[in-house]
Amino acid sequence: MTIKKATVIGAGTMGNGIAHVAVQSGLEVILVDVNEQALEKALATIDKNLGRMVAKERITEADKSATLGRLETSTNLAESVSTSDIIIEAVNENFELKKKIFTTLDEHAPEHAILASNTSSISITKLAAVTKRPSSVIGMHFFNPVPVMKLVEVVRGLDTSDEVYTAIESLSKSFGKVPVPVNDFPGFVSNRVLMPMINEAIFCVHEGVATPEHVDEVMKLGMAHPMGPLRLADFIGLDVCLDILNVLYDGFKDPKYRPCPLLVKMVNAGKLGDKTGQGFYSYS
Repeated sequence: MTIKKATVIGAGTMGNGIAHVAVQSGLEVILVDVNEQALEKALATIDKNLGRMVAKERITEADKSATLGRLETSTNLAESVSTSDIIIEAVNENFELKKKIFTTLDEHAPEHAILASNTSSISITKLAAVTKRPSSVIGMHFFNPVPVMKLVEVVRGLDTSDEVYTAIESLSKSFGKVPVPVNDFPGFVSNRVLMPMINEAIFCVHEGVATPEHVDEVMKLGMAHPMGPLRLADFIGLDVCLDILNVLYDGFKDPKYRPCPLLVKMVNAGKLGDKTGQGFYSYS
């Protein structure tokens, strides 16, 4: 299966990072978003990150120009996917939104196209079921910041074909990533392990065991974590953490995944971490 042209849906932090590594690997890429300003911001981010690589002499100015020349943007989803070999969806962790997108992809993407989702917790099998081509649906869970982080969880749905898995494994390697095969369970591996830890750290603050700074210091100095769980939660986005915990809680029906009330309260207050300037820490 030859992959030459890709569409990335969603121009947020993950989407622009995925578009960056895809276009840098040599693919022609269309980055799609409903918001023109989001697309402009994504292009500026990719241009800036490539500029850093030029400054570090990892690529030349000519490489940068050639890379940007393979990237275009669009607000028309149906038109953008019509000639793509792979479509990678990278929108918010909302099943209804993803369902709507995958229904559109099924209608407009070529028969041979692979339909991939960057979801961090939602069932690939459930997404595949809204299409007439479940064997072509797979998960590609990248990690933030995408140009830097090496891991891609490659998530097989119940009907994902071996051919599609092999193609995505090869594509991930061409992006400079390390693909790790994971089966389709809520949260996969990364968030099934990570989110309960973050949630328990929030409970420590909620119950007055320690301050956010002290919880993070314990985990950094005692467990050699490069970033404390509460600082990491702010970086990920507290709304994203809550969405993933709700998927785990709904998927397993196990109270150990119940989101901490403090997390719910902070999200309701709009204190989402880095993106809003206030979470467990304040950001100027």
